[in-house]
This record gives sequence, structure tokens and C-alpha cells, in this order.
Amino acid sequence: MSKLIDITDKLNFEEKPIVKVKDTELVINNDAVSMLKVAALFEDGNGKSKDVIEMYHLLFDESEREKIEKLKLNMHDFNALISESAKIATGDLTDEGEAQTPATT
Repeated sequence: MSKLIDITDKLNFEEKPIVKVKDTELVINNDAVSMLKVAALFEDGNGKSKDVIEMYHLLFDESEREKIEKLKLNMHDFNALISESAKIATGDLTDEGEAQTPATT
């Protein structure tokens, strides 16, 4: 019989990173499958509008997208939000050079 090893205690199901824009906190979706898709879009390097929209939908759930739409960001700021959120969700460093610490609930 195979040995069963439970690694549940080593996994994090509760914490998701949060990015703040003005006074609005946005929870970033960081599940592995979505992040692999985001990484593939970055690797393509096309920067097409459809890629940005796909990343937007992968990174943010509908309730978070509603908050973003209310911010009325211009295209440059929207692209910055998507780019920085993807970096944070995949564990890249923030502008301050520190690793992103997931917020606790």
C-alpha cells in the first residue's frame, strides 16, 4: 500500500493578494491555473488589447472588475494596474523591492 502524506497544512487556501488604487482595495485572483495563463500571455509579448482584457478577466473576479470600472482609469493607468497586479499575483517583487505579503482576512 502507498504511503499517504497530507500536505494540507503547507498550502494556503485563504489568502489572496490585494492591490490598492486610491481608496479602493482590489483582491487579485492568484490561483495557479489562472497565473499560468497570465504568464503565457506575457510570454507572447504581443501586448494586444485582447490579451490585456483576458488578463483582466483572469486577475479579477466580476465584483472586483465592477470596482475597477468605477475608478474610470485611463488606458495607461489600466495597463499599469494589470501589469502590476500580475507581478504581485505571481510573486514578483513590488516597486519597493520587497516581496509582496498577502493580506490576511
